[in-house]
This record gives sequence, structure tokens and C-alpha cells, in this order.
Amino acid sequence: MHFPDVSIKVLLDNEDATLRQKMQLSLNSNMITNIHQLGEEKSPLLVVDNFLQDAELLVEHACQQRFVQNSPFYPGVRAAVPISFKSLLLSSLKQQLKEVFQLTGTKLGLSLCQYSIVTTPVDQLVLLQRIPHFDSTKRDALAAVFYLFKENLGGTSFYRHKKTGFETIDDERRIPYFKSLENENGGDNIPQKGYINGDTTLFERIRNQKGIFNRLIVYRRQSLHSASISPNFVPEADPRKGRLTISIFIDCV
Repeated sequence: MHFPDVSIKVLLDNEDATLRQKMQLSLNSNMITNIHQLGEEKSPLLVVDNFLQDAELLVEHACQQRFVQNSPFYPGVRAAVPISFKSLLLSSLKQQLKEVFQLTGTKLGLSLCQYSIVTTPVDQLVLLQRIPHFDSTKRDALAAVFYLFKENLGGTSFYRHKKTGFETIDDERRIPYFKSLENENGGDNIPQKGYINGDTTLFERIRNQKGIFNRLIVYRRQSLHSASISPNFVPEADPRKGRLTISIFIDCV
């Protein structure tokens, strides 16, 4: 696969120049790319295996960072990633993302790109962390997850809301979807604890994408999705032992 030199726009946080020089990341020559379609709506899912030549460098880099809880929705802590990863991500995938997701804009940017570790115990999750979610109603807004753990700590699942049949939520569907959820809330419809990890009374899982070290997945932020986490999951904050990923929002303008 050819990765052309491109002009990119990245929304970056400040980073120390010395650290930037130390993180020399490169693409893996054994990279494998597959494109899947999710459910009946056939929303694209891009899966890239063996993405980086040296993904272990990111794990070691993560161990040097200060992780903090910075989102009321993400069930864990996050930290900054090196600028070299952000630049490589966009420059290497720009053309393919435009083709796979039929993007209409000309520039790609990152509104989120952070190390993430799930640290919330299964009995402490709030409601929105126990059901699938969507991150945007915009068709050209993409999300990506880069898996940096080697244990069997779960991947990412995609869902269909049974009552409405929705697999993606756009501006037109947003209010009907939330009204339906409000009417369905109560009784045993929504589990009182635990991460969602398969079919429930309200949702049907349409795909479970396994989390594998050095695998990158990209999908539309409209898609109903959630991390696939076992009921026996034990949180671990150490980047070498925990469910370390890089959470990414890709914007096209």
C-alpha cells in the first residue's frame, strides 16, 4: 500500500521538543488492512493490523505520562500521546480514510488523541457507561481505537437498538432515539452494573472487533458502540498491565 506525502492539519497540545525527537515512530512493513461493513446499515469499519513497527515504544512512553480523569463519560484516565504518533496517523491514512468513509472535506484534524486506560470497576459505572453510545451525529466525524495491550482485555463492539432498529444516530434520529430510551428505561431493561458485552434486552450486538496489540480500528462516530469488557474485568492503572489504548477523534473539514 502506498502512503503519499500529504499536507495535514492537526489540533495538537503542547509537547516538549526533546521528547518529540526521541519518539521516532514508523509504519510496519507487514501492515494488513481490512474493510468491513457493520450490520444492516453497512457503515464502514476499517481494521489495520500491525500498524506500527515499534508500538512497544508507545507503551513505554505511556508509563512516563501523568494520567488524569478528564471526561465524565470515559470510564478511566487519560494522558497525552507524542506528536509523532498524531502526525504519522493522519499522514499515512488520509487517502484511505477519504475513500473508505467517502469523506467530503479536504482536511483532517484530531480533536482527541490520548492514551486511555479503563480504571472504573464494573459496579461503579454510571448509566451512560453501561449502554452503547455514539460520539457525534455528523457523518464525516470518525473515531479510532489503537490497542496497546497484549492480554485478553476485550475489543470494541457495535450495536443495533432493537426498538428503533438504529445502528447509527444522525441529527434526524437523535431525538427519537433518546425518547425511545427514556420510555424503555426501568425494570430489567438496563443492567444495574457492569459493562455491556453482548446482546441485552434493548440492544443487539452486530459486530465484536477483538482488541489485539498494534491493531487500529476506525469507524464513524455515529455508530452505536462500546468497549467489550468482561464482567470479571479487574481495573489496572499500570500502562504495562492495564487496558491501554489510544482514543482518537478524527475530524474532516
